[in-house]
Amino acid sequence: MTLVMDHKDGLTLRVIIQSRSSKNMIAGRHNDSLKIKLTAPPVDGAANSMCIKFLAKSFNVPKSSIEIISGHTARNKKIFIQAGNTQEKETLRNRIEALL
Repeated sequence: MTLVMDHKDGLTLRVIIQSRSSKNMIAGRHNDSLKIKLTAPPVDGAANSMCIKFLAKSFNVPKSSIEIISGHTARNKKIFIQAGNTQEKETLRNRIEALL
């Protein structure tokens, strides 16, 4: 499996969340996922909310274009990032690769 997959309306991304970290950061690749460390605890959706905010800031996209589509209560998540056209998808893919 690949880290970033095409979707008709954007990209999907596999992530692993490590909550209660000392700072928010992308920790690199872990198997077929992007490992993200977040300061938020995994309680009441706090880590999910912080994940969306952090990814939006990291990829320079609006928070409203990011959605967790699976793994709401798990460390392993599948994230959908909306991109309007092929050029936006390619730009987003390049930003993701640059952060690795």
